[in-house]
Amino acid sequence: LGKNSATGEIIGILKDNPQIGYEIKVWLKGGPKDPEIKNLPSLVKKNGINLTVIPPHFKHNIKLTGVLYELLRSGVEIRDLPGFYELVFRKIPLLDLTETWFLENQIGQKKFYDDLKRGLSFLAALTLGIILLPLAFIIAILIKATSAGPVIYRQARVGRHNKTFTLYKFRTMVKDAEKGGARWAEINDSRVTPIGHLLRYTHLDELPQLWNILDGNLSFVGPRPERPEFVVFLKEKIPYYEIRHLLTPGLTGWAQINYRYGASPEDAYEKLQYDIYYLKNRSLVLDLAIILKTIKSLFVNHE
Repeated sequence: LGKNSATGEIIGILKDNPQIGYEIKVWLKGGPKDPEIKNLPSLVKKNGINLTVIPPHFKHNIKLTGVLYELLRSGVEIRDLPGFYELVFRKIPLLDLTETWFLENQIGQKKFYDDLKRGLSFLAALTLGIILLPLAFIIAILIKATSAGPVIYRQARVGRHNKTFTLYKFRTMVKDAEKGGARWAEINDSRVTPIGHLLRYTHLDELPQLWNILDGNLSFVGPRPERPEFVVFLKEKIPYYEIRHLLTPGLTGWAQINYRYGASPEDAYEKLQYDIYYLKNRSLVLDLAIILKTIKSLFVNHE
């Protein structure tokens, strides 16, 4: 029911991928004003439909809710568009969200799990830090021996509740790589040093971030922390962008394993849809799945 970009995306994906298990029987493009709305129960029965997907605002139309209740009473499953989109794509459609959606889903309200996750992250970071300390010393020596500049690169990032913190990484770029101002890193960036390419490929440049986990500014899993300069820009361009700051950011996340490396507002928009999905559905099982998939990606060829 209804017509917008999220609906069109769903229709296209389901038509091209019947293995997902859904078949489009009827699409009422006219929305609430479509004359077929009043005949919806008969359309559903005639076409053997067992699931109806509706735009969220339909739930606030008294006449439509009466029709939908009649369908529900007859055994037809009713889902709103964001919920069905989430089921199919494992992300949340920004275009169809309202402040009411965030309230209804109690986004961010999982204090017990967040506290448990913090404790587990601290213990894991401490253990890994001790085990990997000799490797960190070797990397530091190689960086110092092959290029001028500090071993550790410090960069301001925005964390939980919009708090700015210092992120630590092994330096992978030439000295003064951003003397002209902040800019997104690029694929095959000419500023990256030879040893930097290896560190980025293996993600060993991120070892110092174990300290960020120990001090509580970072977790193993969560939305990737962005730079303050980019946050100011992105929150003006993308709706609900700052909602991702309800969580402690992470080394890896749902957006990182489901979407390519991003370096544009369009990429940030797409990633935010995955970040909101994680915000809504975070759990120990999901976190473990993200960590395992991240580890798996380290052993496959990077395109």
